[in-house]
Amino acid sequence: MSLNATSGNVSSSLIGGQGTYAPVFVVTDSTNAQATQNISIAINGNNAFLANIFPSTSIFHHRVDAATTNLPVDTSPAAPMFSGYLPATVKPFFGNNSNTPFPNGIPAIEVPYNQADVSVTTTLYQSYFTSGPIPANAPVEGTSNSTGDRHVLVYVKAGGGNNPALYEMWQGIYQDGPWTDSSNAFWPNVSSNALTPQGQGTSDAAGLPVAPLLANADEVIGTGTPSAPKGTIQHPIRFTLNHMLNYWAWPATQTAGVGSCTATGGVSIPVESEISQSAPPESCRMSGPAGEIYRLKASVATPSCASTSPQAAIIITVFRNYGIILADNGDSGGLIGTPDARWNDSDLACLTSLTLGDFEPVNVSSLMVSNDSGATSH
Repeated sequence: MSLNATSGNVSSSLIGGQGTYAPVFVVTDSTNAQATQNISIAINGNNAFLANIFPSTSIFHHRVDAATTNLPVDTSPAAPMFSGYLPATVKPFFGNNSNTPFPNGIPAIEVPYNQADVSVTTTLYQSYFTSGPIPANAPVEGTSNSTGDRHVLVYVKAGGGNNPALYEMWQGIYQDGPWTDSSNAFWPNVSSNALTPQGQGTSDAAGLPVAPLLANADEVIGTGTPSAPKGTIQHPIRFTLNHMLNYWAWPATQTAGVGSCTATGGVSIPVESEISQSAPPESCRMSGPAGEIYRLKASVATPSCASTSPQAAIIITVFRNYGIILADNGDSGGLIGTPDARWNDSDLACLTSLTLGDFEPVNVSSLMVSNDSGATSH
């Protein structure tokens, strides 16, 4: 780390925690007299690497707007978001003020190929690894004091004959050397299109990777500035619904939902299984499968606030071109991104002008090569 004596800025090539923190410092002297001061600590993210996880041929980087892809609306009875959720607004669960004194969002960290492995113990669900290159300073969602999801995302750079890899943990806790988590997932080569096994979860309910599907400030800002961003996001952004359907659609590989569907003739389709967009169910009780991609309807006008909200304007363009992807249960319309001091919460508030009813499901079945691969056919 280095300190700029003129500006007071501290910089480092390795950034762990990100976003704006507002802790209260309490100083006690020898007479037990106390003084308190709230001090804001702003940490810019360093997450440009997230944009390059998985190949450009991946469904995670494929446009879905009708104008350039001709991908049709998914008319399956399973596809639409449940009607009761459609009035919910899009809510950015990232920024600097919504979770004070800690920033909101899921952080990530990039480590070198030779980062030392440490022990990892999984206590609840699936475990892809029992040791991994998870540094002690790997940032935890909501900080280590959180009682929430506490996602931990670690991208390992290629080198030494090793492929770039992605390690993810849910409810990660660092305990004086080893880590524990409630579930974890591992993509040993994110320069390939391999998905996790069908029916086996990851660190989210849909069996999707978290890291490459986050709204990322580095991508939005690009070569510009926080107030005049010049970037773009070229992937769908993960979002949540109060309850997903109890099935998944490609590219998801798992679900944790409610409801059931029947095939032709009223035959029940086993819950917690994959359903096909090309051979959809006949009827469903509940809708919105894990992994479904929804795009902003072409008929929906861009909110007027976007003209003075450049960060939100870029994200709204993503809604049209790449969509949002149903990844987990949570508040309906919850849009997930990285914490970063460069986010402008007032700017991002423009996103709440849109509701889930402004989106439509996209049939991407013509792109699928295999349900075990994220590769697209064209």
